[in-house]
Amino acid sequence: METQEKKVITVESTINAPVKKVWEYWTRPEHIVKWNHASDDWHSPWSKNDLRVGGSFSARMEAKDGSMGFDFGGVYNVIKSNEYIEYTIADGRKVQVSFSGSGHQTKVVETFEAESTNPVELQRGGWQAILDNFKKYTESI
Repeated sequence: METQEKKVITVESTINAPVKKVWEYWTRPEHIVKWNHASDDWHSPWSKNDLRVGGSFSARMEAKDGSMGFDFGGVYNVIKSNEYIEYTIADGRKVQVSFSGSGHQTKVVETFEAESTNPVELQRGGWQAILDNFKKYTESI
């Protein structure tokens, strides 16, 4: 039996905000619904987050016209407050998110295992667009 090595994708951004604020906006549902979409014609109408090891999270991502959508969720494996989150998505893929604060800037690096349905560049572009929305939202408040 052959095993296929999983392709890992990384996206990152430097947010002009202290790490405490970045962590809060990344993890609290009332903020997640404001930035969790890849384009302006999509939105995230709800989010739930039980931020603890073994806790689960879920957020609805859908087109504003209602033509399509999906729930994105998983279970937390590791949480280090203001530093690091690791979780497993419902389809079994792993995701790591690191937060590196330096004064009024925080670098967020997200690494995830690619899925096999869509091209890697499409996946990278979608996750980067969501991270870019997070940056825009966090810096605007």
